[in-house]
Amino acid sequence: MTGLFDISGKTILVTGGATGLGRMMAEGLVRAGADVLVTSRNADAAGDAARAMSAWGRCEGIGANLSSAEAATALAAEVKARRKQLHVLVNNAGRTWGAPLESFPDSAWNSVMTVNVQAPFTLVRDLLPLLREGATEADPARVLNVGSMAGMVVERINAYSYAASKAAMHHLSKVMAADLAGDNVAVNTIAPGYFPTRMMAHIRDDDEKLAELAGRVPLGRVGHPDDIAGLCVFLASRASAYMTGALIPVDGGLSGCR
Repeated sequence: MTGLFDISGKTILVTGGATGLGRMMAEGLVRAGADVLVTSRNADAAGDAARAMSAWGRCEGIGANLSSAEAATALAAEVKARRKQLHVLVNNAGRTWGAPLESFPDSAWNSVMTVNVQAPFTLVRDLLPLLREGATEADPARVLNVGSMAGMVVERINAYSYAASKAAMHHLSKVMAADLAGDNVAVNTIAPGYFPTRMMAHIRDDDEKLAELAGRVPLGRVGHPDDIAGLCVFLASRASAYMTGALIPVDGGLSGCR
């Protein structure tokens, strides 16, 4: 079993890796020995996060606002300038929008779909040469797309474009997995449930609401950083070499126990 879960020295890009769920994943990957690049819409935030995580290993920050396909292409060019190969691409950067159905704006569709679906597709396309360089038959390169429980089951959160975009990402991942299998590039999707991020701030800071939410989760709590980091390390390691096209919930049983 020695080395089965080892990701030491692997080059990994985590979009949106400076804060929230992305930071949890990036920190776990750095601590496990990977060479991690993190992005943020705010270049200073990316740099600050990278410097903090450099206490445990190698980490660099890149400013990238993935609100257009052109921005995704520019990020890919920046990664190509810094690294000659890429072992893992974690498409985590995302956007949401919540409003009642009657007042949900049309402007909430293009922006959310671009960040959550088009930008990840563009990054896979443009970084494919680096992923091929990092791939072997025994240990494929990986694309880890971050979906959501909201794209699998109905959650009454009034985030219509977000839920639709995550369902689209789940299916797009399967299509890309089929297309890239011959290149030794595995594509899998992580579908997180509720984790203590800024998107949950309105609940996290209210003990009553947090207890109510935890009561809905079969395992009785919201996610911890290690829950998502451990799954990422597994999916980046040789232990998952025979997996592609998978959709993996990490939600305490919310989707699977209904």
